Amino acid sequence: MPMVDAKGLRERRTAARQAQFLDVAGVAEAADRFRSHLRMAPLGAEDAPLSEARDRVIAGDVVAGIDVPGFDRTNVDGFAVRAADTAGASEDAPCRVTLNSEVITPGVVPRETVTPGTATVLATGGMIPRGADAVIMVEDTDVENDDGFEQLLIRRPVAAGAFITFAGTDIARGETVLRSGQLLTSRELGVLAAIGRDTVSVYRRPRVAVISTGDEIVPPGSPLPEGGVYDSNQAIVAAAVEELGGTAIRFGAVPDDEEQLERVLGEALGCDMVILSGGTSKGAGDLCYQVVSRLRDPGVLVHGVAIKPGKPLCLAVTDGTPVVILPGFPTSAIFTFHQFVAPVLRVMAGKGEEQSETVSAVLATRTTSERGRTEYKLVNLVAADHGLAAYPIAKGSGAVTSFSQADGFVVIDAQQEQLAAGEPVEVNLLSRRLEPADLVSIGSHCVGLDLLLGCLQREGYATKAMHVGSTGGLTAARRGECDIAGIHLLDPDTGEYNRPFLEEGLELVSGYRRMQGVVFRPGDARFSGRDSAPEAVGAALADDACVMVNRNTGSGTRLLIDRLLAGRQPPGYAVQAKSHNAVATAVAQERADWGVAIDTVARDYGLGFIPLREEHYDFIVPANRRGRPAVRRFIELLNDADVRRELAGFGFRF
Repeated sequence: MPMVDAKGLRERRTAARQAQFLDVAGVAEAADRFRSHLRMAPLGAEDAPLSEARDRVIAGDVVAGIDVPGFDRTNVDGFAVRAADTAGASEDAPCRVTLNSEVITPGVVPRETVTPGTATVLATGGMIPRGADAVIMVEDTDVENDDGFEQLLIRRPVAAGAFITFAGTDIARGETVLRSGQLLTSRELGVLAAIGRDTVSVYRRPRVAVISTGDEIVPPGSPLPEGGVYDSNQAIVAAAVEELGGTAIRFGAVPDDEEQLERVLGEALGCDMVILSGGTSKGAGDLCYQVVSRLRDPGVLVHGVAIKPGKPLCLAVTDGTPVVILPGFPTSAIFTFHQFVAPVLRVMAGKGEEQSETVSAVLATRTTSERGRTEYKLVNLVAADHGLAAYPIAKGSGAVTSFSQADGFVVIDAQQEQLAAGEPVEVNLLSRRLEPADLVSIGSHCVGLDLLLGCLQREGYATKAMHVGSTGGLTAARRGECDIAGIHLLDPDTGEYNRPFLEEGLELVSGYRRMQGVVFRPGDARFSGRDSAPEAVGAALADDACVMVNRNTGSGTRLLIDRLLAGRQPPGYAVQAKSHNAVATAVAQERADWGVAIDTVARDYGLGFIPLREEHYDFIVPANRRGRPAVRRFIELLNDADVRRELAGFGFRF
């Protein structure tokens, strides 16, 4: 009788028994246990030069310190004129004005004022001189010499503001141009460069150690021995880490050697996260769990999750560092990575947790499931006459291609054994080729709105904002083109803000109060010391040389101005700036002497301010959009005590 190899016998018996998981957790419970021992926040920020910032995540809101453009400029080659001097011009009866001596090219600051009956030569991009309120294109003119004076013959009339881009039209000083949590692409980098930034604060990339284990694992490119398996998990996991904003530190494949694995794990713990694949069960040769189980503070939190695929998943934390052992089979590995690891990694990288997307479909074929485990059934989606049809992928968790070929997955409840063909299902998409904004804002711009949208962005909601004025926002809400519209419209009949403009299908969400007033340069005797805005405007109207800057038709501020002027149109009335910042810029740069803007902008530009009226800045919401998650969260933020304190810091009131 042959001698018995005691050691070999023990190993065979261990392998045969395959010790089972003693504490299998549910999906939600496993995630909660794991996250409760982690600091679910970005790792920290660092400054990066723009040349190295692409694909990084912004770590703080970026506020423009300048206006873009920083001055009123021409869009065409031509002549700076007063629009009134072009009235009635035609090919047969051109208007004549005298050319000033200077020529304004980009970078040249005008010295001469365009007075009635004069014009100044401008090149595209040149600064608009004082006195001019329009530009006539060169092709609509001729130049003649009359007794030594150059005369400009204007053959077409232009309206005030023609071919002028006003200061701050693109970007306004104090405007939040980029928000924390945004991914930097070439477009965002162009914005940073336009406001003069050569560096940007970005979240630090998490350094993630990626380790494959097993005697059978072979690096791609090497000869494949019998029984060997190419290491696809390391390629998949490392690429996924980098797609999520991390830096993958590849440790290669470690054989089933306990001492070597323990040494590699010790080195890997110098990273922000450690991900191993293979060796998660308790059978012979599965050493990952044995080594990881020695970690403390707190150590292993989950070993076994009631899901399919991915039951052998192991989740641990040691001294704040997450350590994950993914199942060895590729589909199980990548699926559990995206379910349990990716949300944590996204937060560490500053991206916030991704909002899942689903589409409705009809199951094309019957599929069965194992009772007691929540199953994530991968499916392909195809377009059918009745809509989308979902075809279950029959390949098992060991298939490398299952995940790459799938469009999404269907969740089958742990107590459900099958789904019938033709049954309606909700498909969770694995990726979104088109990522629409979660919340679209169209209406009047306000730095308070910037703050609120920034809060949403940091929470993982994608936002888009278009500033078209209060009336434009109200129109967009009526047509169902936006989720919220910031407005401050005064009803002249009732003296009430915003509510009188509601109609069926629209709801009013109360916002905050802000002060409108007359802005002027400190020291201007026409305004300094005045007790009221009407008194100050009266003094301005009494001086024919006092130039105003108006606001665009349709804005809430324009309604206030017209009410204040009571039909009078002083110099500058035809010049319509499109933002509070553009008004402040015109006054600060002495192209105008006064205008109407909010007090926060006046402070930013160092201007004098005389209160006119406290206005209500509220939000119109289409009733059928109020239930959207991002809209609900936006409304919650408006009532959040901390957010209100931040808004109060800007000078807004409730």
